[in-house]
Amino acid sequence: MHALNDVHQQFAEYFGIPALKPYAWLLSKKLSEGHICLHLDKLPAGSDELPPYYDLIPGYLSPLKTVPLVGKDGDDSHPFVLYQNRLYLQRYFRYETGFLDRIRQFLAAEKAQLPHRLALLQQHRAFISALFANTGSHSTIADDNADWPLAAAITGILHNFTIITGGPGTGKTTTVAKILSVLYTINPALKVVLAAPTGKAAARMAESLRQTTLPLEATILEKFQSLNPSTIHRLLKPVAGTPYFRHNKLQPLEADVVIVDECSMIDVALFAKLLDAIAPATRLIMLGDKDQLASVEAGSLFGDLCLAQPVLNQFSAERLALINTFIDDPSFHIPDSHISHNDTHPLFQHLVELRRSHRFTGHTGIGSFSKAIIKYDTAALQQFMTPGADEQVVIDPFYSNELFEQFIAGYTAFIAEKDISKALKLMNRLRVLCAVREGEQGLYAINSRIEKYLDSRKLIQYTLPFYENRPIILTRNYYEHGLFNGDTGIIRANDEGVLMAWFEDSTGTLRSIMPGYLSEAETVFAMTIHKSQGSEFDEVLVVLPSLADAPLLTRELLYTAVTRAKKRVYVQGSEATVLAAAQRVVERASGIAARFQSGQPETIL
Repeated sequence: MHALNDVHQQFAEYFGIPALKPYAWLLSKKLSEGHICLHLDKLPAGSDELPPYYDLIPGYLSPLKTVPLVGKDGDDSHPFVLYQNRLYLQRYFRYETGFLDRIRQFLAAEKAQLPHRLALLQQHRAFISALFANTGSHSTIADDNADWPLAAAITGILHNFTIITGGPGTGKTTTVAKILSVLYTINPALKVVLAAPTGKAAARMAESLRQTTLPLEATILEKFQSLNPSTIHRLLKPVAGTPYFRHNKLQPLEADVVIVDECSMIDVALFAKLLDAIAPATRLIMLGDKDQLASVEAGSLFGDLCLAQPVLNQFSAERLALINTFIDDPSFHIPDSHISHNDTHPLFQHLVELRRSHRFTGHTGIGSFSKAIIKYDTAALQQFMTPGADEQVVIDPFYSNELFEQFIAGYTAFIAEKDISKALKLMNRLRVLCAVREGEQGLYAINSRIEKYLDSRKLIQYTLPFYENRPIILTRNYYEHGLFNGDTGIIRANDEGVLMAWFEDSTGTLRSIMPGYLSEAETVFAMTIHKSQGSEFDEVLVVLPSLADAPLLTRELLYTAVTRAKKRVYVQGSEATVLAAAQRVVERASGIAARFQSGQPETIL
């Protein structure tokens, strides 16, 4: 990379300190790749990663400790901070510290409440047992029939800070519905807040709660209907022209329970500000899939929290016995193998992984394929490469045009449907997913290819920017219109023949807006895998870059793409590309696990 075009070099040179320059360059580069610090114990061998105009100085800690711009031992009054052999920019160190501080405050606040909450559990024993009847069995992890949803619910009811993780179809939202049912029964005046990184994800969570089939009293079902989902930004109320929010540590949210979905998508800055705005006395329940893609911006804090303990679903003997008393069928009891006597970790008993998939059996099809990706089971992955090996998973190493056109012909259904509400549902039954934006297999080329195919069959006329039946996805929030980044809609003429952009809100109500007001929208016959997070489709066609060594192709990316499909997934990519993607793991440096393990208070100064 030429120095004149190297933004990391410009950053490093700004400080003008020779001993700092190579580390400033590396830190800037790591931040651009999603890391929130530079792990000095994992520096590249020699100077492999550095440009030729920098060189690492042997004995790295010594030169860094002499640099006046570097705060030592967590002193965050300097532009750089050195802590536990990690180099941070001051801002990111403060985000991480504030994030950890707040979690410890949640944990401290709940301790005084535990005896009372344990008594409430016993008081509502019959209701809880009935609510969770027959929720165990059919786990996607071999020989694990434990009733993890009930374990997660007990955890969420007892604690102020709870993490519930699990893959698609494992029942995260259903578990939350049951937690809320119990909490509403205990306190009918409970104030509940629902949030997610995108409006679409928030609306989906609220919709799932409203459409629950649980046998609940009418009063509780009415509570579910009144839940109002929000993006995290909108919930916190941004202060225009600044990076700050109206809700913060001094003005926290008025809520008894805050539930946040799709937490893997939240970056470190937003996570820190969200937790700041939630009072420690509030219950916070975080939902997400630890194996999914992390945020586009710096940080993978949800994944870091899930991996902070070496083994998930560990409980004290007393807690495990309590959970099992609520499970009528002994075959669904949590076995003693989940008892841990090492209870010193702050997150011990606060994190539960749901392991039973209601969507995939785990033995065939998408469930088996996604599990093979996560485990990098090359033998299992190669079995799917054989033509006709599986009905749910089709691998096309030749990028067959016939398969591509057969798939996109499915868009004919929504174009032919006159009812706009039905057309929106038909449009969202299938989707082409791209790993990259540029190139022959990139988003722009694939969308153009689909448009040309449909135009050649007189199904669309894409001569205008907003043409009839163009499917669109918003790429920013439009708070004034109640529309959000990630929302999808269709361009259709209204009764007066005027082209409008049509969307459905979280209640299913159809609404329209002039397309000219939506300046930041893209065609969405195909979408990026990153944008697909929080969405699900009956069928998905994943188009991978033909180059197996494309750095963006990772295990998390492939897993996320494949698990967007409920019934069938097609993957256009060679065996080498699929195996390379499954092998390449996203590793983002942070100090979350180490700082939790240290057991030290997180307020450094």
